Amino acid sequence: MSRSPSPHPGEVGLDFAREWIEFFDPADDDHLIRADLTWLGSRWMCIFAAGCHGIDRRKPDLGCCVHGAFFSDDDDRRRVRGFVQQLTPEDWYRHPGRKVRKSDWVEDDELDGETRQRTRTAGGACVFQNPPGSPMGVGCALHGLALRIGKHPLETKPDVCWQLPIRREQDWHERPDGTQILVTRIEEYDRRGWGEGGHDLDWYCTSSPEAHVASEPVYVSYAPELTALIGAPAYAELKRLADARLDQGLVAPHPATVAQGEVD
Repeated sequence: MSRSPSPHPGEVGLDFAREWIEFFDPADDDHLIRADLTWLGSRWMCIFAAGCHGIDRRKPDLGCCVHGAFFSDDDDRRRVRGFVQQLTPEDWYRHPGRKVRKSDWVEDDELDGETRQRTRTAGGACVFQNPPGSPMGVGCALHGLALRIGKHPLETKPDVCWQLPIRREQDWHERPDGTQILVTRIEEYDRRGWGEGGHDLDWYCTSSPEAHVASEPVYVSYAPELTALIGAPAYAELKRLADARLDQGLVAPHPATVAQGEVD
């Protein structure tokens, strides 16, 4: 269980024991993966429009989409741009009704002391968030587009949007013998991942038992996202190891899953 209670009612604290698995990528001998099985073995799921309270209590229907999404790099922005051009007024509430321009959906903002580009905000939310009561229904226009054209939403949305709440950190590590390996960490993107402002969010789903109601563990339900993050061979090995570990029972299950009663 959590070492200390959460200051946010209904959520578990952020400090608790975690269980990790470490393995080398079968496709790359110089790629070591460290995965948080406490998180990946949890029963968290996105409950947008199904009980989500939203990170801003004044806008519960908008979930975590009340801010613009920063692009990870130029390639991310260019990829999204291709799908933005496919949006129609029937897909997107804020469609300008003409050929979409960059200024319709991209703006500059500061992140970690640098000027970066992100999706614009409009009406107190990401510009792609179709508001409650709109003809196309509440939700992300880019997500809806993916479903309409038969693609996975990770293909159409900014990186940060489809990766959350999985966090991937990568660093090159020099070993005592002078050789270097790429170390990838796959873990929970909890409140702290948002920096100082994370603790000010009115509600956060990964810490809430209300969102730990999935029938499958995260490493299964998020198979496409994890495959995109670490590659197919590494995901297959992760699943093999996670299956075996969960068959034996986690030593350190996620306290939000435990609180929901999904783990004995």
